[in-house]
Amino acid sequence: MTTGDDTAGTEQSRDDDAYALDRKTVAAILYAVDIEDRDKLTELMEPLYAADIADLLEQINPYDRTRLIRLYDREFDGEILSELEEGVREEVIRVLSPDVLAEAVRDLDSDDVVDLLEDLDEPEQKAILGVLEDAERVAAQKALSYPENSAGRLMQREVVMAPEHWTVGQAIDFLRASDDLPEQFYHIILVDPRLKPISYVSLGKLMGTRREVPLKDIAEEDFHVIPIDQDEEDVAYAFNQYHLISAPVVDQDGRLVGVITIDDAMIVLDEEYEEDMLRLAGVSDDSSLSDSVATTSRRRLPWLAVNLISAICASLVISQFEAEIDQLVALAILMPIVASMGGNAGTQSLTVAVRALATRDLTGSNVARVIRRELMVGMLNGLCFAIVLGTVGMMWFASPMLGVVIGSALVVNMIIAGFAGTVVPVVLDRLGVDPALASGTFVTTTTDVMGFFIFLGLASVVLL
Repeated sequence: MTTGDDTAGTEQSRDDDAYALDRKTVAAILYAVDIEDRDKLTELMEPLYAADIADLLEQINPYDRTRLIRLYDREFDGEILSELEEGVREEVIRVLSPDVLAEAVRDLDSDDVVDLLEDLDEPEQKAILGVLEDAERVAAQKALSYPENSAGRLMQREVVMAPEHWTVGQAIDFLRASDDLPEQFYHIILVDPRLKPISYVSLGKLMGTRREVPLKDIAEEDFHVIPIDQDEEDVAYAFNQYHLISAPVVDQDGRLVGVITIDDAMIVLDEEYEEDMLRLAGVSDDSSLSDSVATTSRRRLPWLAVNLISAICASLVISQFEAEIDQLVALAILMPIVASMGGNAGTQSLTVAVRALATRDLTGSNVARVIRRELMVGMLNGLCFAIVLGTVGMMWFASPMLGVVIGSALVVNMIIAGFAGTVVPVVLDRLGVDPALASGTFVTTTTDVMGFFIFLGLASVVLL
């Protein structure tokens, strides 16, 4: 008999696995590879989206991945390359035959080709550029000449534009007669005779308006132009802040050179969020599950070394109270609690502050208010846990004053944690240092050192 809880659990499991690759399908695909049945492999892969095939290639081991690619190569789609993690992508490109690689890359939009090229080493870049047609190769090389992480790298060169004096009917006739429209676009960009964008018209308004109406009469009121050298973080912020679907990109003379669409902007936002989370954890932002043991170890080692230095600093503080700890062993038992609670509180404040800086919600105009709030939160939470921990200290060691000392130390360290968790990332951001990269070490060191110093210092004065 299935209970309500069992049913709920089953439904939750189904929701969690809704877009995961089916294990039976993966097993069937690997079996087709083992027996080298190309037709069966193609049949099994046909229903899968490019993103699902990319997930499959990332999850299986390098040996099976190589055999699968070689058996499936003539069916390989360019969108799969754009969905793959950087390390796996380079491996796949090396395995694909030149003809298959050429066909796969030709199917991609210009922005996807550039995104593919900029993450590759020079030999792989040359291999991709070598299979492109002359016009596409020149366009890709031009895009790669723009600064890294700029709008010029992010944009696609396929643009739908129209003169500002056209009517709706003229625009519709032009679209129907054109045979090289982008696969996806959302606006027709209106330009003046010098190719400078002045506004755009959404496809919805275009199709719902009479033919004789001038395009400029139905143009969108909100219109944002992206400079070609603007940082992609600023581009993504503009899309999120102003709810943009697409935006034209202009060169230094203000002429239209490309367009950025919302899917590319959201990828940047997702990458920035992932980068912040990894850096807060002290992990390289280009790490992935497909990395080798040696690569993963090499990337994590520097951050562990930094943490070792901070731990040594905390140990030096403890060593100054060696005599007091010898006299009262309870201090050694309780002091990790003070440091741990402060560290967790600091991490909470730090995470909120770093995210607020990334979304530009934390600015000079409200930073003082946010700091005051975190101080009050630290004090309130510290008082709540001080009562609990103080009571435990009194009952455990039969010493009322020990409970008072550890409770007081906990309150002070929680306040310090709230202050450090907010101020440290703000100061680093003002100094031009990525707050997600370095804040964690400073905050953890501060709460550990101050927690040990306050607790042991109070104990030496009050109890000994």
